[in-house]
Amino acid sequence: MLAGQQQRLQEDIRALVGRHGRDRSALIPVLQELQTTHATISDYAMQVVADELGIHPAEVYGVASFYAFLRPVSRGRFVFRLCGTISCELAGKARVARQLENDLGIRFGETTADGRFGLEWASCLGMCDQGPALLVNDRVYTGVTAEQVHAIIDECKSTFGAHAPEAVHS
Repeated sequence: MLAGQQQRLQEDIRALVGRHGRDRSALIPVLQELQTTHATISDYAMQVVADELGIHPAEVYGVASFYAFLRPVSRGRFVFRLCGTISCELAGKARVARQLENDLGIRFGETTADGRFGLEWASCLGMCDQGPALLVNDRVYTGVTAEQVHAIIDECKSTFGAHAPEAVHS
């Protein structure tokens, strides 16, 4: 990470801590926003968060690695989470999964080389009556068909330029 990027990251973290507070309860909201803005939570970022909150870096890493929606590795600017429940399976999840892998050129658990897209399974999205359900970042898609996958990916691609992260590598 270049010195300019480190300085920008420090400033971003200080702003997040300013919004959420300096106590331990601010850790998850700070990490969530940091991941949204930078697409990853690097080792350096975890150290800065720990310093700003006055906690041990191991505690920050423990939280970042424990929660499924927080990960200390780049998962992509757009993370596609396909519901893995039996109800979504019965509604055609397998075809949607194959189409996602084909269109993105990656398997579940992987991130595209350009850092734009990540593909994951979700335990349950709570949309069992509207499956297959797909969560792309914070947006839920229900009744997804294999034919709709390409349009969903194109929608993400069209918004990528305006919201590109500064860096996706630690």
